[in-house]
Amino acid sequence: MTLLERKRQLVKDELSHVAAQLIARNGYEETTVEQIVEAAGVSRRTFFRYFRSKEDVIVEMITVVGERAIAELATRPAGEPPGVSVRHALDGMVGDYCAFPAKSLALTRMILDTPALRARYLDRQFEWRREAAAALARRGDGPADLRYGMIAGIAFTALDVALVSWAGSEGREDLAELLDQACDLAGLGSL
Repeated sequence: MTLLERKRQLVKDELSHVAAQLIARNGYEETTVEQIVEAAGVSRRTFFRYFRSKEDVIVEMITVVGERAIAELATRPAGEPPGVSVRHALDGMVGDYCAFPAKSLALTRMILDTPALRARYLDRQFEWRREAAAALARRGDGPADLRYGMIAGIAFTALDVALVSWAGSEGREDLAELLDQACDLAGLGSL
């Protein structure tokens, strides 16, 4: 990563951090882009260079987690059943959530409780499902078909169910165990 790329990443991370703090304190609807840029000490133009919208500031925080899961899927053994591969890729996402449980729980609750954020998150997850299906097809025996799309869709639905339960328990339940249960109920190991 070049010096310029590191500088850009630092600005982006600072904007995300400031936005998350303001939104946690004031609420999503009550926090404006103007407040975020003022608190971060940057211009509106700088903000929109890094993010398309206020929703993207929050959803972007979990984007890295999803991208790592897709990258992990590509490293799974070729002979492994697709459902097992996707399940293992989701382990990395859960590990990232569990590494920062208070922040992850607050972020998850914010996304689940805010329709605009939930919509943007589901849009991002739609992209992850397509990328996961394509990754499964590359490791499998042919082009992406209904089977790989279904497996990816089932896996991300299991993740959603686990996250909703985890957030509903205020983080008292173990997220990894909830995901295991959801994946078992969905039969991912046999797909």
